[in-house]
Amino acid sequence: MKDLFEEIWESIKRNKLRTALTGFAVAWGIFMLIVLLGAGNGLMNAFMNQGDRFATNTMAVYGGVTSKPANGYQVGRGIELNDRDITITQSALFADYVDKVSPVLYNGPYTLVFKSQHLSTYLCACNPDLLDMNKIELLFGRFINRNDITMQRKTIVLAAAHARELLNGGEDYASLLGKTVTGGGITWLVVGVYKTDRSAQRVEDYVPISTIQTLHNKRNMVGQINFSFHGLTTREENEQFEKTYRAALNRAHKAAPDDESSIWIWNRFTQNMQMDKGTHFIRRALWILGIFTLVGGIVGVSNIMLITVKERTREFGIRKAIGASPWEIMKLILAESVSITALFGYIGMFLGMVACEVMKMTVGQSSVEFFGETVQLFVNPTVGLGISVGVTILLVIAGTLAGISPAMKAARIRPIEALNET
Repeated sequence: MKDLFEEIWESIKRNKLRTALTGFAVAWGIFMLIVLLGAGNGLMNAFMNQGDRFATNTMAVYGGVTSKPANGYQVGRGIELNDRDITITQSALFADYVDKVSPVLYNGPYTLVFKSQHLSTYLCACNPDLLDMNKIELLFGRFINRNDITMQRKTIVLAAAHARELLNGGEDYASLLGKTVTGGGITWLVVGVYKTDRSAQRVEDYVPISTIQTLHNKRNMVGQINFSFHGLTTREENEQFEKTYRAALNRAHKAAPDDESSIWIWNRFTQNMQMDKGTHFIRRALWILGIFTLVGGIVGVSNIMLITVKERTREFGIRKAIGASPWEIMKLILAESVSITALFGYIGMFLGMVACEVMKMTVGQSSVEFFGETVQLFVNPTVGLGISVGVTILLVIAGTLAGISPAMKAARIRPIEALNET
């Protein structure tokens, strides 16, 4: 074994520049693959973090406009959701899937007044279950509770952005708890402040739905229905549930059961599946791009081995003439191919992981202001050690395969032809 490595070292020393250039191609290939995967992971993680505004096992239901005539009604009739639709959603028909249900009713714009400060806002009337469905993050105080709903209390949970305006730019949000604000001629008691999601279409404040329904004489009206569910794990199951659920609501509103325009359903689970599909596509594209870069280095290894065989044809002929077996000749070429690939492959792997860590400490710590919200561009742009080592092992195997053809060519050299080689 020692003699084998000495021969490999001598061969590399005789062709330093050529070996260095080939090794650089190998190292660059795996370096780029790891950096691309790391950058892709960072972007995807940032995207998923910013897009994760709702629990994925939830649906939001809205009234629409009929697109088919039914029960004596013409096309174009508007559908308004009501308490009967809540009852249907919570009925035994869907009890195997539906968990929590929260009706939502939007009102506004309102002008909220606190001392000398004014701001325009929309009130989102809901019940306590919306807290988990919409992943509302409380900063101070509490959310709407069951007593607020039962007793029709005039309580309000402010967005942090609105709390800041009412405090004239101050951020002592806790000081607002227990204070009252006026809006629409109604005095509201502030019970909580939640983290503002500036990526949403609008910033809203939360109040009990029973209070709004009573104050504005909308006892049976519902703007939308939000509910969480379980047991629907595939696209087919979700589509069948939506079809059955939409038909039930359509029948209640005397619309065609198969009219998809009269009842709109936003299924966050299937939307999340679409997002996952998109991220998987991007990751596959990055893998393909990186592998093609890596293939360039492997081809370079095969080419240099072919050149080596051509240059050492006479040497191999002499070896065979004095008794060297074809396997011994093949072993010499394969060992040199694997050595170059392994050495420079692990160098490229190490530098790639270092580059990912540098990205994590620099770009991964940076952020930008987007709609008033601080957004990170990269989140953990790294590649796991297992993937890096696995890719490098595959690279070594590829280097072995790259050396097979040159090795077989060397093994087929006939001594008499090699000795005649000038």
